[in-house]
Amino acid sequence: MKTMRNSIKARLLALALGAVTLVWLGTVVFTYFDAREELDELLDAHLAQSATLLIAQAAHEIDDLEEVQAPALHKYARRVAFQVWEEGRLRLRSANTPDVPLAGDKPGLSDQTIDKHRWRVFTSRDATGKLVIHVGERAELRAKLAREMALNLLTPLLYALPLLALLLWIAVGRGLKPLVALRDQISRRAPDNLAPLDVAQTPREIQPLVGQLNTLFRRIAESLENERRFTADAAHELRTPVAAIRAQAQVARGAYDDATRAHALDNVIAGCDRAAHLIDQLLTLARLDRSQQAPAQTCRLRSLAAEAVAELAPQAVADGLQLELAEGPEVEIPGIPTLLQVLLRNLIDNAIRYSPSGTTVRVNVTRDGQTARLTITDQGPGIPAAELPKVRERFYRLLGTGQEGSGLGLSIVQRIAEIHGATLELAPNDDGKGLRATVTFPVAQV
Repeated sequence: MKTMRNSIKARLLALALGAVTLVWLGTVVFTYFDAREELDELLDAHLAQSATLLIAQAAHEIDDLEEVQAPALHKYARRVAFQVWEEGRLRLRSANTPDVPLAGDKPGLSDQTIDKHRWRVFTSRDATGKLVIHVGERAELRAKLAREMALNLLTPLLYALPLLALLLWIAVGRGLKPLVALRDQISRRAPDNLAPLDVAQTPREIQPLVGQLNTLFRRIAESLENERRFTADAAHELRTPVAAIRAQAQVARGAYDDATRAHALDNVIAGCDRAAHLIDQLLTLARLDRSQQAPAQTCRLRSLAAEAVAELAPQAVADGLQLELAEGPEVEIPGIPTLLQVLLRNLIDNAIRYSPSGTTVRVNVTRDGQTARLTITDQGPGIPAAELPKVRERFYRLLGTGQEGSGLGLSIVQRIAEIHGATLELAPNDDGKGLRATVTFPVAQV
């Protein structure tokens, strides 16, 4: 049963046969009642005609007859009866007619019950009024004839259903050939073949499916290409700190005095720290796509900013900077708290790294209608206008800043902003100095 439910071919066959059967049964029921009505009218007319013929015949022949019982000559004769009465005396009747009158003397059609049998009776008189003719049929005869007509209509269906099922099975199989061809086309593909399928060669009904498959192939291809590019870039970027660590280790190994050896070992430790920072950021980037599927929560943006400021305040103090969070109301946004913390730390860390001693890094959270803005300003060298589009790319680093980095911080911020439906804007401060980073979020809907 489960296999049949999962089979399009079987389901189409069942639906088609069910529809045909229902339509046929509906036709039979309609025909039965319509034919029953027509049959009643026809048989009533036949009763009236028979009564007229009996009157015409009895008027000439009955004078010489005693009571006569007519023989039954047909299988239905016992359900059809007639009586000829003359002034209260039964002069002629059929073989199965009771001795009592089938109906009263009132002319016309009537329904009667005699010996627990229902009769349909037509009564008529001759011109003299002496002869009374009753012609009747048992009601069960009419019901039997109607049932036989219904069975005659149903019988072809019983014989036709198996043949119809076979023909439908073949027709549905032919109709599903494009799906089979599509299945075979996909199964023959190499694992790395993500070229789009030809939508024009598929039936209109499955073109949306093929279109969605092509979209999936494109996304997978883009994902694989990003992974390959990311792996190549990561390998290239890791090669530099590893080579530097190796070089400093060799210096320490060959040093003849403690001061040179200590300086080389300090450089080894610094190189390890840079490599560890690079690896952490690479892992963060690798987790972002998976985090996109995490359910969003209502996040208090100002509270998250306060936590990030408190966490990075010691670093700012060590560099001779003042790190401030501007006063303002709490703002709630839909988001993933861990990713928002990463975004805040990266933006504030960048501002601290590139700001000269004695300056201020300011963090501000505001609301403007249905949007929330996170703004971080510094008084560093800023970013040249020509470089602004490039700094969001992975592993891109500005030259001449005097700072060592992985070139991944703003890439991480950009990706987290995209996940939250936010926008990242980088621009000089109003006085033309330093950098202002603004992330605009949609606010949480109450």
